[in-house]
Amino acid sequence: MISASTKRTTLAAILLLAAAMPAYAHVGIGTTSSFAAGFAHPLSGLDHMTVMIAVGLWAALKGGKAIWAWPLAFVGVMLAGGVLGMLHVPVPFVEPGILASVVALGLLVALAVDLPVSAGVAIIGLFALFHGHAHGTEVPENAGGLGYMAGFAVATALLHAIGIAAGLGLGMRFRGLARAAGAACAAVGVGMVFGVL
Repeated sequence: MISASTKRTTLAAILLLAAAMPAYAHVGIGTTSSFAAGFAHPLSGLDHMTVMIAVGLWAALKGGKAIWAWPLAFVGVMLAGGVLGMLHVPVPFVEPGILASVVALGLLVALAVDLPVSAGVAIIGLFALFHGHAHGTEVPENAGGLGYMAGFAVATALLHAIGIAAGLGLGMRFRGLARAAGAACAAVGVGMVFGVL
């Protein structure tokens, strides 16, 4: 059984992450050639944090193999998308896809949609491709970008872990709180679509 103080600490961590400043435009902002810059980037905006935590929450709600398969799919496909971006391979609808990911993953958590693990991998992988491509295009041509992408991957995995820990920590008794966090994620996405956030 998880103690009440652990649950409160997990919830406080989620709220602190959600209170961070909103994302800047994706392309050309800040330094994109170091591990530290890559690690900091997912923590710099609501679009990143909400999606990464939502993947973890959804995985925790599903349970079983999804707990490791869905975050692993996101990180793996995100890195592949990053390589495509660094190689200037065009991927259509990247920014709309990122915005759609915030809304869709939030709704999947809010509605506790129970899909097969493979279907979740496909959905998460599609959105991860958009996120990775956007950040791969940020890497300057004179920089290898490996350190940046490694930092981005580690931070992404940690945000997934926060979502998983929160989802598992809340457990069945407080499942409604995890779903409410999903609804908040979807609301953030809608706010971003309409330029409110």
